[in-house]
Amino acid sequence: MDADHNFFLVGLMGAGKTTVGRALARRMQRTFVDSDHEIEARTGVRIATIFELEGEAGFRTREEDTIAQLVKRRGIVLATGGGAVLSPKTRALLRQHGTVIYLRACAEDLWHRTRHDRSRPLLQIGDPKAKLQQLYEQRDPLYRETAHIIIDTAHQSVQKLVAQLETEIARQNPHENLDC
Repeated sequence: MDADHNFFLVGLMGAGKTTVGRALARRMQRTFVDSDHEIEARTGVRIATIFELEGEAGFRTREEDTIAQLVKRRGIVLATGGGAVLSPKTRALLRQHGTVIYLRACAEDLWHRTRHDRSRPLLQIGDPKAKLQQLYEQRDPLYRETAHIIIDTAHQSVQKLVAQLETEIARQNPHENLDC
C-alpha cells in the first residue's frame, strides 16, 4: 500500500474510531489524527463548549473546515466525528482523498459503550439510548454511501478489527503490499 494513502474512519460515537484508528495507524505506519481532537486544539476549548456556545450548526461548520484541511495530508489514518458525514462536501472529500472505513455498531452496543461518557454533547439528554437509535437511523445510510469498507464492530477486539481491516484493504488492493 502506498505510504501516502489515507484511511478515514466514520461511524457513530462509541463505534471505536479513535481506538481502532490508533491501532490501524501503528500497524500501517501512518500518522493518526482525530478530527475532534484537532478541532479542540485549534479552538482551545472542548467540543462540548463549542456546542454550548455555537450550537451543533456552529460545530458542524468547524468540523467541515477542519476535515477539508486534514484530508489534504498524506499518509494518515483519520478518525472523524460521528456527524461528519452529515455534510455532503465532507462525504465527497473523504471518498476522493482516501479509503473510507465505516465502523458499524448497533445502537444498543453504542449505548453500552458510551453510557458513562459525559463528554458527548448529543447524549446529555433524558434518553440517550433512544437518541443513539435515532442517530443510527439517520446516519447509517450516509456512512454506507461514503464507505469503501464496512466493518461490524460488535463483540470484536481491537486486534481482530484491525486484522479484518487489513484483509479488506488487501482485497481492495490485491497488487499492493500491506507491510509498508
